[in-house]
Amino acid sequence: MVVGAFPMAKLLYLGIRQISKPLANRIKAGARRSEFFKTYVCLPPAQLYHWVEMRTKMRIMGFRGTAIKPLNEEAAAELGAELLGEATIFIVGGACMVLEYSRHQAQQRRKEEEQRAAWIEMQDEVGRLALALEALQAQVQAQEAPRALEELRAQMEEVRAELYTRDAEARSKSTPKAASTPEK
Repeated sequence: MVVGAFPMAKLLYLGIRQISKPLANRIKAGARRSEFFKTYVCLPPAQLYHWVEMRTKMRIMGFRGTAIKPLNEEAAAELGAELLGEATIFIVGGACMVLEYSRHQAQQRRKEEEQRAAWIEMQDEVGRLALALEALQAQVQAQEAPRALEELRAQMEEVRAELYTRDAEARSKSTPKAASTPEK
């Protein structure tokens, strides 16, 4: 089974987001039934939302300083429950995005670490190869020096032999001339 080819994490996040909608509906229904939720969780945000919305609309239309009447309790409870449901969906979606981002960052860090490790390994290999090259160069130079000396000695012997041969020829030529002169 190839897990890397199929984005399991994204599927999981999508499932969580889909579950958040029925969860938000259940929270809305519970908020409508419970007095505590109505009074302390739903009504204050609903009244604040209504006040900000009406104030903005009045300013856009050019009315300044008019008093805004609060919503009745039933309408405020309904609006508060809707806001709570939407906030739940928004929070779950935001959490999914944060989790996906952190997963992506971890994946990116892992890739960078692998690249760094590969780079260090290559540098070590280059260092080892450089040392091996130096050792081989020293070995070659050590082998070439005696060969070069032997070649020089051989050339020197050849030159000596040639000089000896020339010297011997020169002596042999000069000796018969000297011997033939007194006979005349």
